[in-house]
Amino acid sequence: MAAGSTPHSGDAAAFAFDHCAPYIAVMLSNSRFNPAPGIADFWNEFRRPNPYRWPILALSVLPVAGILYWAMGTTAYKTPERPSITYITTFDPERTEAEIIASNRANQEVKDLREAAEERIAERKRDMYKALGAAAGMDVDAIERKAEANRAAEAAAAEKRRAELLGQTEIPAEPADEGTTP
Repeated sequence: MAAGSTPHSGDAAAFAFDHCAPYIAVMLSNSRFNPAPGIADFWNEFRRPNPYRWPILALSVLPVAGILYWAMGTTAYKTPERPSITYITTFDPERTEAEIIASNRANQEVKDLREAAEERIAERKRDMYKALGAAAGMDVDAIERKAEANRAAEAAAAEKRRAELLGQTEIPAEPADEGTTP
């Protein structure tokens, strides 16, 4: 055997073995977490003439490229800054007690006028329904008594609930009308 030659120096397998020998020594001596031997092995296999190496490389890169494309396409918004609150007041903060009382009285008058208007409208509707019921032959007086009893029961329930919410336990009895006798 000539110096510098191996027993298989004539064929291609021997050349590949001779070429990889330094990497094999490195693979056996280093930690298993070292990527260099894996990269060297990949390069050795990829460098060999194989008609499928480019399609295999493309198929190998495709999942990673797809995941990266998906990850780069997502939009992550940062948490918005806390808003600064600006209080809008409709009343002058420097109002006096007398101005507040006058404003409340004026608002109460408007509220009373609205309630009176709503009651007039409701009474007008009741009159129209009474006329319709009378024209249809119904006993409108009996229907009116039932409706009045229902309204009185609803008002009493509302007053009871209001009293409970305000912490009162007893509701004062209303004085009986002078003109009605049992």
